[in-house]
Amino acid sequence: MKTTFEAKFLQALVQRRQGQGFTLIELLVVIIIIGILSSIALPSFLSQANKAKEAEAKQFIGASNRAQQAYYLERSQFAMDFPSLGIGIKTSTNNFTYAVDLSAGSPTAIIRNVSYPRNAVTLRAHTGAVEVDNVNTGVFTAIAILCQSQRPSSGNPAGVTPSAATGSLSQCNTGWEDLNK
Repeated sequence: MKTTFEAKFLQALVQRRQGQGFTLIELLVVIIIIGILSSIALPSFLSQANKAKEAEAKQFIGASNRAQQAYYLERSQFAMDFPSLGIGIKTSTNNFTYAVDLSAGSPTAIIRNVSYPRNAVTLRAHTGAVEVDNVNTGVFTAIAILCQSQRPSSGNPAGVTPSAATGSLSQCNTGWEDLNK
């Protein structure tokens, strides 16, 4: 009797394996789990492209800040436009338009380099400032700062508050983050 039971049991197992597969419920559960995971990961993948585009503005504004510092050391004033800096920065690209903003003060005290995003819905603006100051040193120095808007915007050169208004080094305004830190 025992051998018959074992034989029938083995036959039942073999037949069961041949008809084995996924049920509709199991497939639906897997599809739902994949959908949830992809909805969590998708926003971070999409933001990576914008970060790459913003890296262009950071590089251009950072380079123009350094060029303004060198220009000031040679001529005792800041350059009024990008071609005068002689570093080959385009004033317009697919993602940003760049400008030198003189509204902060005289060209011998402070200058702002600004990026205006072409797509203000997804890209953040950047403002760089170079100023000559003697805060805490007694020696005049060309000091640079680079600020990025915290949210996408069309660009505003007032992303930096000059030291004359703060009584200390230039600072990023509210709604802007300091990328030098």
